[in-house]
Amino acid sequence: MAEEKLNTEVPIEENGTPEPVNGHEEASEPSLTLEKDEGDGKKHEDDGKKDDDDGKEVSKKKKKKNKSKKKKEVPEQTDPPSIPVFPSGEFPEGEIQQYKDDNLWRTTSEEKRELERLEKPLYNSVRRAAEVHRQVRKYIKGILKPGMLMTDLCETLENTVRKLISENGLQAGIAFPTGCSLNWVAAHWTPNTGDKTVLHYDDVMKLDFGTHIDGYIVDSAFTVAFNPMFDPLLEASREATNTGIKECGIDVRLCDVGAAIQEVMESYEVEINGKVYQVKEYPKLEWT
Repeated sequence: MAEEKLNTEVPIEENGTPEPVNGHEEASEPSLTLEKDEGDGKKHEDDGKKDDDDGKEVSKKKKKKNKSKKKKEVPEQTDPPSIPVFPSGEFPEGEIQQYKDDNLWRTTSEEKRELERLEKPLYNSVRRAAEVHRQVRKYIKGILKPGMLMTDLCETLENTVRKLISENGLQAGIAFPTGCSLNWVAAHWTPNTGDKTVLHYDDVMKLDFGTHIDGYIVDSAFTVAFNPMFDPLLEASREATNTGIKECGIDVRLCDVGAAIQEVMESYEVEINGKVYQVKEYPKLEWT
């Protein structure tokens, strides 16, 4: 950050003409104002201690501000990622959604605010798992390409999670096997050892993986498609996901969240090989 200078004007009257003098953040000597006495030619020295104190006070404030900024800096990551996230155990807060409607009382209740403070260790566990997930997700999106073996994709992803989360038995690690379902497979497919399935240009893949700290799971999935023909489908998925996040909150009915997501999804259409399809719910989907 460029050094800022504190500019003060100390008048020096020479023949009745004032001239400005630049000060600095930390003055090693007091600033002086020299005045020429027209009557007897004598010079009088005026103590500039006040200006010097002001300069030092501003300098101290800037140093404190810089220190607080340094504490919040996110440590730089390698490529591929290999450095565990936030070893200090203190994690920055993410996006905070405010309570609304009937839940506003949770903001004004001192008892509820105290309960929130007591839950900080739990929140830190979730934030750590979430930050690992975010960094792995970003890395994997950058290396995905047609022609990859699905087994290689899953092994790379899971090994990266292990490094960043400092895998430790049941205390920290992968939440569940990576799902990389292709095309008509809705979810929960993962390749077995020796599987030779390859990711192709015209495939639509749902990549789903999770991280956990002390049993608290962070699970997130995203859709991957290389052919621009599927861009409207990806946009529908993103918009529906964001809508669901906005609708979430304490005491919200899950059926209402699902209804909002479905409404956004079904407002989109996708043209595939010259034929237009409406995005819609898959009926009678059975989970295995």
